[in-house]
Formats: sequence, structure tokens, C-alpha cells
Amino acid sequence: MYKLLFDLVFKRMDPEKAHHLAFFWIRLASSVPGLRTLVRLVLVPRDRALRTRALGLDLPGPFGLAAGFDKNGVGIDGLAMLGFDYVEIGTVTGEPQPGNPAPRLFRLVEDRALINRMGFNNQGSARVAARLAARPHTSSTPVIGVNIGKTKVVEEADAVADYVKSTERLAKYADYLVVNVSSPNTPGLRNLQAVDHLRPLLAAVREAADRTTAHHVPLLVKIAPDLADEDVDAVADLALELGLDGIIATNTTIGREGLRADAKRVEEIGMGGLSGAPLKARALEVLQRLRARTGGRLTLVSVGGVETAEDAWQRIIHGADLVQGYSAFIYEGPFWCRRIHRGLSARVRAGGFRDLAAAVGSAVRGS
Repeated sequence: MYKLLFDLVFKRMDPEKAHHLAFFWIRLASSVPGLRTLVRLVLVPRDRALRTRALGLDLPGPFGLAAGFDKNGVGIDGLAMLGFDYVEIGTVTGEPQPGNPAPRLFRLVEDRALINRMGFNNQGSARVAARLAARPHTSSTPVIGVNIGKTKVVEEADAVADYVKSTERLAKYADYLVVNVSSPNTPGLRNLQAVDHLRPLLAAVREAADRTTAHHVPLLVKIAPDLADEDVDAVADLALELGLDGIIATNTTIGREGLRADAKRVEEIGMGGLSGAPLKARALEVLQRLRARTGGRLTLVSVGGVETAEDAWQRIIHGADLVQGYSAFIYEGPFWCRRIHRGLSARVRAGGFRDLAAAVGSAVRGS
């Protein structure tokens, strides 16, 4: 049914307009109490074997929505209604910004991929913090991650202060906090992944979070798939050195290798981060490298090219404590989470594991 809707409606629309329309429908459905309850009964996982504890948090399962879909925290409950075990909002910047000029989001249907150069379009940390502060907390309130990035107009030398500003405003409302230094769409941002720049940034964010909250807020850093292997190792070592809680790997790539889409069209699209199925192999490679380097001492969140339950399962058995997706949501529709959860449940039982946690790293355990 969704495939027909996608082909007849969404595929013919500008991708960004289609996103806004679909997100409106999700929020509308979640605003109707009876409908929200019915949808949750159908889509939210209830298999106890999938229950996950990571980052000191209890989750109904390991599968969350990556940052980028809900930049301003306006549809968290609707997304949780669809079965996501946790929702990461953002990227949120210190100051509001419109992002890059449109068109800035493109589908590569042949590759089940997206190219975006959104440019951290968001309402800014003050407004998002006010929205999160006004949210009622109930037994069904989902786990919320907050992903923060650099305001475009802020110079690289002032980046730390910009991240600290967002941290001071948002940390108290976040179940976990993510420092994004890996989007290719903010000039100079990826320079901050270099350890000499990353160390003072992460230390300052950690200090600001501890200063402004009465409890420990887990802190993670999100890295790019385009890092050289030795740089992945360096970030892992730094995360351990600073006592970070985890690493999210990976963000979008600037690479264009191996695409099925027409080469001329890809060239015409130009700059932007590629996400979706083409990232599958590299995201798994980075996860395996991080697992080997950290030995289970950090929470690893794997994202990039996750389309199916088998994809999610491969990340889990190779060391991911949590898994995220986004691009496949566009192609798979509202029943995507249910298919992922059902497939994971089947694989846990087929593998003879008592629960999902017992499967984490099982493919590399003892190696």
C-alpha cells in the first residue's frame, strides 16, 4: 500500500515538500488520542526479548530514528507512535538558521538513497529547549536524544562557545546528547573531527552538561564514514580518554562511488551528503573497527544503510548496542519499524539468545 502511495504521490513531489507532508500526517495522527493508541498497539514492539539497556536508559528495543527527520522536536510522540524505540532530534544549532537554499534534498530511488545539503536548518537551541521544556512526561514518553551542531555563521575558532550555548539550553531536556562534527553541509565542520580540535570541544560540552544538569547526561560524538581508519581509531581513543558514553557511526558521506543512478544526474545534483543503502558496507566496517578498538567500553550506535532486520541484526552481532535508521524510512513507510522488530525477534530466538543484549558482539566475541 505504501509503495503505491510513494509511487503515485511522494515520488512525484519535491522530496522536501513530501517530507513536510508526511510529517504533518504523522503529527496529525498522533494528536488524535484514540487513533494514536490504535497505531501504537499495532506498531510499537512488545517483545520483552528486545528490551534494551544502553547509556543507562531502558528502551523497548534497540532501533531508533536518526537525527535529521525531526530537526526541531515537533513530532517526537508521532514518531514514537510508529514504533521507533527512541527518537534523536536535531541537528540543533546555537542560533536559528534557514539552512542552504532549495532544492537541497534529492532522492536516488535506484540506490534507495538520498542526497541532502540541508545545512542544519532549524529554529535554534533556545526555541527547541522551550518546546522540550513544555512537553508533558508520562509513562509512554519516549527516550529523546538531542543532536547539536555548529551555527554556520560562527567561526571555527568560536565553535566551542557555540556548542556550549546549545548544551546549556538543551542538556537538561535530553536523555542523551550528541555532538555532531560530521555533517558535510556546514563549511569547516568536519575539521572539528581532528583530535586536536575535538578534545577541547568535547571536554567543554561535558563540563557544560554537568554544570547545568543535576544528573549525568550521556554524551556521544557522531563521526563521518569518510574518516580514514587511523582517524576512526584516534576518535575512539579520545572518547575513552575523555570518558564519553558512546560514538554514533556514521553520518552521511561525500563519496559517490558505486551508484546505480545516472552519473550525469548525480553530477548535476552536486554537493551534499549521501545517505541510505550505499553506506551499508562502510558503516559496518567503521562499527567493526570501533568495536575492536573500544572492546565494549563505549556504547556504539550504528547508522548508515540500515534497511532491513538483517541489516540491523548484522550491526548488533558485530558490536552495536543500538541501531538507527532514517533514509529507508522514506522508502519503506510507516510499517518499517514493525518489520525491523519482528525480524530481530525471530533472529534472537533462532540464534538461541536469551535476549537481544546477549547477541551484541556475538559475531566477534572472543576474536
